[in-house]
Amino acid sequence: MIDTQKATKDVQLNAPTRENMVLKVRDLRVHYATPLGDVIAVNGISFDVYPGELVGLVGESGCGKTTAAMALLRLVQPPGRIVHGQVIIDGTDLVTLSNNELRRVRWRELALIPQGAMNSLNPVIRIKDQIADGIETHEGEQPKSALKERILKLLNMVGLPGRVYNMYPHELSGGMKQRVCIAMAIALNPPLIIADEPTSALDVIVQRVVAQTLLDVKKRLGVSMIVIGHDMGLLAQLVDRIAVMYAGNIVEIAPVKEIFAEPLHPYTQLLISSIPSIKERKPLVVTEGLTHDLRNPPPGCIFQLRCPHVMDVCRQVTPPLRELKPKHFVACHLYE
Repeated sequence: MIDTQKATKDVQLNAPTRENMVLKVRDLRVHYATPLGDVIAVNGISFDVYPGELVGLVGESGCGKTTAAMALLRLVQPPGRIVHGQVIIDGTDLVTLSNNELRRVRWRELALIPQGAMNSLNPVIRIKDQIADGIETHEGEQPKSALKERILKLLNMVGLPGRVYNMYPHELSGGMKQRVCIAMAIALNPPLIIADEPTSALDVIVQRVVAQTLLDVKKRLGVSMIVIGHDMGLLAQLVDRIAVMYAGNIVEIAPVKEIFAEPLHPYTQLLISSIPSIKERKPLVVTEGLTHDLRNPPPGCIFQLRCPHVMDVCRQVTPPLRELKPKHFVACHLYE
């Protein structure tokens, strides 16, 4: 039986022991105000990101992945608000910064590859000017020749031809727009990039191109990334560790090989079983029940209403995130 001693409060959610973490997130909570009470979108998540590491954040729609990413960037819009937590980069807690201080940090220390590349680029401004605007906002006016060379180098780094420099967004395909967004994110060489579902709305061939671009950027620049997505199969090919979210909570986090070899949380098991197999035909596993009302979570485990292994203790006691095996954390009463 797996030893489940010691539930940690300040959980160190990284695999190897390394110094100088790029990002430390502690007890981050985000609520959305409604007339009937606050919707708890992110409910006290904690994790770390280390130099050169790719961390995947996976879960179903509405589980809080994108809200968590927006909270890291302090981009949660009203009626949403960060009610508690720390987001620490280079010793600075972003939650405590003023808007002007945040503008200096974004792009330099923390950049975003948005989910909707088609809607993220200004349709009436050329690609060269959109990239140049971000660079000059942070670094001041640049010599035109040097700036052009720098932008062309960025485009080349993400696999785009030089002609894209003078083009408008509407002249590009969806995959090309997504790679322009990647080029903009790496323009100031930040140590951490958040990629919010970077392959959504793209066909499988273009998905592969974009995914390979992300891996190339990581290899060439040594940046760390948080990659958000629904597709466990795709993330398995990209990331070093996977954090599984359900109803605003991280329920399991582990190195990608370990989590696929032995998923411990029932929700993770259901996610992995939903991946189609090219070797055999198997029945589709359907999860019964509905997610609880996020304004009024039940006592105990947040997955109890849909869990096939629910026990009495699950309805009474919230399971803490425990390290059940080296580098492998899970919030579940099954292993007590």
